[in-house]
Amino acid sequence: MTVQLGIPQPREESSRPTLPEPGPRPADAPDGLADRYGRRATDMRLSLTDKCNLRCTYCMPAEGLEWLAKQAVMSAEEIVRIVRIGVEHLGVRELRLTGGEPLVRHDLVDIIAALRRNHPALPISMTTNGVGLAKKAAALKAAGLTRINVSLDSLHEETFTQLTRRPFLDQVLAGVDAAWAAGLGPVKLNAVLMRGINDTEAPSLLAWALDRGYELRFIEQMPLDADHGWTRRNMITAAEIRTLLSTDYVLSPDSRERDGAPAERFEVRRRVAASGDGSAPVLGTVGIIASVTEPFCADCRRTRITAEGKIMSCLFSREEFDLLGLLRSGAHDAALARRWQDAMWVKPKAHGMDHVGLDAPDFVQPDRSMSAIGG
Repeated sequence: MTVQLGIPQPREESSRPTLPEPGPRPADAPDGLADRYGRRATDMRLSLTDKCNLRCTYCMPAEGLEWLAKQAVMSAEEIVRIVRIGVEHLGVRELRLTGGEPLVRHDLVDIIAALRRNHPALPISMTTNGVGLAKKAAALKAAGLTRINVSLDSLHEETFTQLTRRPFLDQVLAGVDAAWAAGLGPVKLNAVLMRGINDTEAPSLLAWALDRGYELRFIEQMPLDADHGWTRRNMITAAEIRTLLSTDYVLSPDSRERDGAPAERFEVRRRVAASGDGSAPVLGTVGIIASVTEPFCADCRRTRITAEGKIMSCLFSREEFDLLGLLRSGAHDAALARRWQDAMWVKPKAHGMDHVGLDAPDFVQPDRSMSAIGG
């Protein structure tokens, strides 16, 4: 396959190996998307595409990736059916649309509208890089999108361009403001701190978010980059993030239940010279997602469907199970639901293994990058 001018070409459907069949779960297993460790998935992450218009250093190589062929990606109708099975048959209570970059799908608004017609009360959120969001935020809200998460790693144009390899900061900031104006709140911002690049921006990013009423969440860099260049030594840990923020702020644990959410949330108060920091007014909240150093796998409630309809029970799993192929073969809803349940039953305990530890000697980074999995 020839790649010209650094433009990724479609990936042939046959380039991925034949996927295994999940072993059947026991007849007395709990209903829904339960696993062997007593967890039940109710939060569905569904990727609409593997394509992205940024090339973030912690996710993609500079030249991009080979995109899936169009016929390999779920159609709008197939997405709607898979979500319906999850909600009506398997206990899914929340849906997050991911990518790649969801905004690059021309039928995004139609997909959300169809999902909303089928599920009037279902929370439907979306994770986006924000490029092009300003033009679509109002239409997304009108179609039925509940809220939005936007990736924003820097407020400085040069640093943003260094991290994303694209000069689109103005577009992203305009998209964040448009989402707020459209009513897609609470608007959440996701930031990955990279050592020696944007780590000193932590307090200013938080100040900017608090001033505008956005909820910032810092995410530890995970070993899901396409270049496989991640190292624990270079990663900014949750403890370091709290230290960076403590120069300007006092963080106190949020009293609300975490309820399976990946982010540990903190109330934020301005640090003052006097000793009464704890009595300062709460300015807002900040979240820290510490998948590496403070994992929350024991309470994981997520199930993932990739853009080509593969079930991934764990973000770090090296096993995928085909749902779309079964759907396209004419299978009934009950057979699709059973395949999904069987796949989730064999969900690993943590980090794609039977024990916790991304720095364990037996940890193997997944072949897919984050953009190809769907966060």
